[in-house]
Amino acid sequence: MVQTNSFKGVIPPVSTIVDAQGHLDKVGMKRLIDNLIERGVDGLFFLGTGGEFSQMTLEERKDIAEFTVSAVDGRVPVLIGTGATSTSDVIELNNHASEVGADGVVVINPYYVKLSDENLYQHFSEVARAAKLPVFLYNFPILTGQDLSADMVLQLVNEHDNIVGIKETVKDIGHIRDMIVTVKEQHPDFRILCGFEDLFLNTLSLGGDGIIGATGNFAPEVSIDLYQAFTSGDLHKALELNATLAYLPEIYGLDSPFMNVIKESIVLCGLDVSTAVLAPSRDLSVDKKEKLRTILTKCDLLKS
Repeated sequence: MVQTNSFKGVIPPVSTIVDAQGHLDKVGMKRLIDNLIERGVDGLFFLGTGGEFSQMTLEERKDIAEFTVSAVDGRVPVLIGTGATSTSDVIELNNHASEVGADGVVVINPYYVKLSDENLYQHFSEVARAAKLPVFLYNFPILTGQDLSADMVLQLVNEHDNIVGIKETVKDIGHIRDMIVTVKEQHPDFRILCGFEDLFLNTLSLGGDGIIGATGNFAPEVSIDLYQAFTSGDLHKALELNATLAYLPEIYGLDSPFMNVIKESIVLCGLDVSTAVLAPSRDLSVDKKEKLRTILTKCDLLKS
């Protein structure tokens, strides 16, 4: 198994900061990156769902990958999302991520054409064989329409030692438990990180390794403090922090897709960046901004 000790803890899936014309806002992007690193995150994941990769061309994704790796400058591990509907596009993006100096890639399953289990397995196998970097699988069945089962993941990890972890963006803690019991017990270095904040403490208690949650863009301390409390054995503090963290996913229901919600939260919590999003996403309405403010205030992230 490839050494993956760096891929654990709190790794925010970073919002892509763009201007009103949809171009990368390099000043705002660098400001967000520096802010998150200064606040103590364990890594950064660019061009995930919240990074709006699905609204970009391959060249735009490459430009952002190159800029963000350079901006991080080795201060924390960098994961680049390279998922696509085409296997050849994934391989191309993986090669580019390696060339620009990323530490790993995150590959979501193809999300338009439904694949048989065998074809999905062959897709990931072909990607893994060609990859020059450690590969994280990305399971988000609500959006892709197809789940990555623990048995399939185990089969992939048994065959490809460069598949080193998975982001489990699922609502069922039982799915994460099965992944831990099935895969991690045979491959202890395999990293399992949840995607939803209300499952973070449960994930850790079952033997998981961390979180890749979008609220880390504006409130990373809640997850960081919970992770540190749990790993140091302070379960009372971890439970107190979980009460806040478990309520935060309420914001995801304010709009669909939720990228605008995260960017508005970043600004409400004090960082001056553009809240522009890529179409077909739209700006958050005034009414929904007020609802967002109410949730963040209830979580003690804003003063009432």
